[in-house]
Amino acid sequence: MADVKAGVEYKINVDGNSFLLDSKKYQLLQSILDTGSLTAAAKEIKVSYRTALNYIEKMESTLNVKIVSTTKGGKGGGGGTSLTEEGYSILKECKKINAIMELHKDVNEIEAEIVDINEVKGVMTIKMDQFEINAPLNRKYIIGDRILALISYDNIFLMLEPQTSSIRNILKGQIVEMKLENEIIRVKINVGGVVLCSDITVSAEKELNLNIGKEVYVGFKAMSVATLKL
Repeated sequence: MADVKAGVEYKINVDGNSFLLDSKKYQLLQSILDTGSLTAAAKEIKVSYRTALNYIEKMESTLNVKIVSTTKGGKGGGGGTSLTEEGYSILKECKKINAIMELHKDVNEIEAEIVDINEVKGVMTIKMDQFEINAPLNRKYIIGDRILALISYDNIFLMLEPQTSSIRNILKGQIVEMKLENEIIRVKINVGGVVLCSDITVSAEKELNLNIGKEVYVGFKAMSVATLKL
């Protein structure tokens, strides 16, 4: 079974209905997929059959979709429980979210709004206050959607002057904090009202002659921005 930390919640949206799916319910869906039995799944995640059934009924009534399908056995028994197409889609979406969070443990989290979509270039523009960047286009999104943008600390580069390169986002900011952590310097930069963190080496810090209050440029590729719909 996939390793999902306790306390994690996934906001699931289905046709305008939303539900906070916690780690226990996530594990229940995964176990149903693995075992083909609600009884076995309940036992595996250490809850009663009635509790597991209540979990499913609550999800289905809130999202207004059928998540599991139950078949009754014939004379010889053999009935079982399986995920419907919608149930599997929900589980897959949770896995995607979990994979992103595992891959980017040290990330800048920015709540922003989609203000423009460029189908030709395959990018969308997202904005929060004066902070505006490009991110890979997700065709499930529309202009006006609120999203969470995730940018890993080590994907953000610092420059003293803006440079022409394949980096699609180059923004001017000011250093507000610097802290040495395990031979890496974590630099916080205020960019248009949003504070971004960047991890750089000690040698890079010396080469750039960085200090608190100094103006720098931050850069990162659009493809390094992961997004989740809020």
